[in-house]
Amino acid sequence: MRFESTKDYVATEDLAIAVNAAVALERPLLVKGEPGTGKTELAKQVAASLGLPMIEWNIKSTTRAQQGLYEYDAVSRLRDSQLGDERVHDVANYIKKGKLWQAFEAEEKVVLLIDEVDKADIEFPNDLLQELDKMEFHVYETGETIRAKNRPVVIITSNNEKELPDAFLRRCFFHYIKFPDMDTMREIVEVHHPGIKEQLLTTALTQFYEIREQAGLKKKPSTSEVLDWLKLLLAEDMSPEDLQRDGATALPKLHGALLKNEQDVHLFERLAFLARREGR
Repeated sequence: MRFESTKDYVATEDLAIAVNAAVALERPLLVKGEPGTGKTELAKQVAASLGLPMIEWNIKSTTRAQQGLYEYDAVSRLRDSQLGDERVHDVANYIKKGKLWQAFEAEEKVVLLIDEVDKADIEFPNDLLQELDKMEFHVYETGETIRAKNRPVVIITSNNEKELPDAFLRRCFFHYIKFPDMDTMREIVEVHHPGIKEQLLTTALTQFYEIREQAGLKKKPSTSEVLDWLKLLLAEDMSPEDLQRDGATALPKLHGALLKNEQDVHLFERLAFLARREGR
């Protein structure tokens, strides 16, 4: 079982090595990187490349680790007992299996994605240490122990919004997805927009990287955003000449695809104003 780039996803050599190392070590792969660099998509492509089903657990700020194991609905059981429902005699009827339970009981090996782990409370990763390490957990209501039939390939993503505990990091194989360089970005664009004209692509990507490197930018545009931008440029049938900027038009064409807050829009407007004033 080896992961490589797929027809829908360009994986750099170091990323492919990290995925395969985590699979070989049977350790969770912790993937960090800027939003929009393909961390979530990586898990989907690993599953596709290895021919495995995928189970996805999307983490929110209110998510608790216990929800990944199971949840016991005591309220429903109490209500059913008051109504004389026969289901009340079997506590298993009131246990909802979480994503880890589903992955553990799967008849075949699966890819388990724990997406954006840094959104949850700081204790969330620590609360999953033993379960991810031993690949088992105890269900107190029924007295049973759930053990993984096949150890899943676990991929955990983080946008680096908060530090993760050292004990959690020790149990993971870590990889940081660097922002693609120009050559890699060309490969990515070719996957999503095959056959795009070379001159248009060169002009657009040059402008895109100039925007990313602009001092004072609050949110740098990501890979997903440049792909959206190029899609719009193609839909509008724009030429390389249409993308040229001067002092009066510092904002890129169709900038709403690239700049996602008013501070960054105002930054480019100020740059245009300063350029016009210096030109007088």
